[in-house]
Amino acid sequence: MMNKEIIVKADINDVEEITSLTKISKAFWGYDEEQIKKWEKDLTMTKGYIIKNKVYKMTCGNNLKGYYSYIEKENKVVELDNIFLHPDSIRKEYGAVLMNDFLKKVKKVILKRFDYMQNLKPKSFTSNLGLKQLIE
Repeated sequence: MMNKEIIVKADINDVEEITSLTKISKAFWGYDEEQIKKWEKDLTMTKGYIIKNKVYKMTCGNNLKGYYSYIEKENKVVELDNIFLHPDSIRKEYGAVLMNDFLKKVKKVILKRFDYMQNLKPKSFTSNLGLKQLIE
């Protein structure tokens, strides 16, 4: 399964690789090129986003396996904004590793509420982790 994966904070030099992974991941779940082009702005990671928010990437060797990002909002509210895996990493427990890392990090913040946007096709991902869908 996994060997020597590391999760580290992404930096501004990672924007192109993260953007590419995001688009590849969306395509894997059946979104066509036309739809991905419509979402171009939303699927593009920017340096400003990385500077302003919490973005963590998982690598194994020189390979980006996945990433997640979250936004710390007012009143100790945290929103999981993105979680994406490379298609080669799907169904190999990498998603659970990323989610557990996210939960460990936000546990350090005394949370009042945890929100996440859920528009993923693999609904089983979040239900397997015991998360309730907040938005259909």
